[in-house]
Amino acid sequence: MTGVDVVAIGNALVDVLSNETDEFVTRHAMVKGSMDLIDTARAEALYAAMGPGVEISGGSAANTTAGIVSLGGSAAYIGRVRDDQLGVVYRHDLTAAGVHFDTVAATNGLATGRSLIIVTPDAERTMNTYLGASSELTVDDVDTDLIRRAAITYLEGYLWDSPAAQDAYRHAANVAHDAGRQVALTLSDGFVVDRHRDTFLDLIADSVDLLFANDVELQSLYEVDTFDAAIAKVRHHCTIAAITRGADGSVLLSGDDIIEVPVEPVPGGHVVDTTGAGDLYAAGVMHGLARGRDLRTCGRFGGLAASECISHLGARPQTSLADAAVAAGIG
Repeated sequence: MTGVDVVAIGNALVDVLSNETDEFVTRHAMVKGSMDLIDTARAEALYAAMGPGVEISGGSAANTTAGIVSLGGSAAYIGRVRDDQLGVVYRHDLTAAGVHFDTVAATNGLATGRSLIIVTPDAERTMNTYLGASSELTVDDVDTDLIRRAAITYLEGYLWDSPAAQDAYRHAANVAHDAGRQVALTLSDGFVVDRHRDTFLDLIADSVDLLFANDVELQSLYEVDTFDAAIAKVRHHCTIAAITRGADGSVLLSGDDIIEVPVEPVPGGHVVDTTGAGDLYAAGVMHGLARGRDLRTCGRFGGLAASECISHLGARPQTSLADAAVAAGIG
């Protein structure tokens, strides 16, 4: 391929989503709304306990690339899978969505990863993630030519748990900046921020042009009690920050500009599953940036993509986001 809007690097995981009760979450000692890293034994036990659900190739950054393609943009993905059945399925699903994905499958090591996602009646999602092969991503998996051709290199915070992946991220960021490209990071989860606050702050200061987070993650990053205090700090650390606030929409920051963007109407009027909302928001914002749109319009793209995502089970668009954008007057 030639140029590409966004290349994303992240955990290549098969998402397994199941509707369960709050009692199920409590009985299996989960922290509602969190992402917990689990081992093979825990993954097998939870999978056996879950009811019927939806299985789809996912991972946060991969969901973002699918959203970019649905908006009419171009996207590529770098992630590690094994040469096993789930790895084959994962590659097929992602490429079928129109995402360029040619990272060579590992022939040894851990099995392809998966995320067991419990969706409770309030549409909150609780994730139990077996990283598997995705956690073994290294600098050698980074396609530097692809990075140079991408307008934005997007880094998934979840993968920061792997020291080898940290090296891969720093390498990718250096390659992107040497080529005059931009680097984006999503903080991914408050528990990830708690584990890696200092190194995240260093990465943002040294290598990140565009930061994605929700308000809770941002306040945790800077260890402050208010949203205003958090945005006062982040504006000095990156060129653009795009912060989601749930039902209160999002805020985009650039220099002295603070742009508040309300939520877009949810198709069908009912929130079904919040899984992937932040991933699709990032897709919309980067799609707009890659096309030179103003920040308010970028925020609207993000809100539109997120609203479609939460209207159904699963983290991938089920209708054309490009058509939805045209209908909303921002296509």
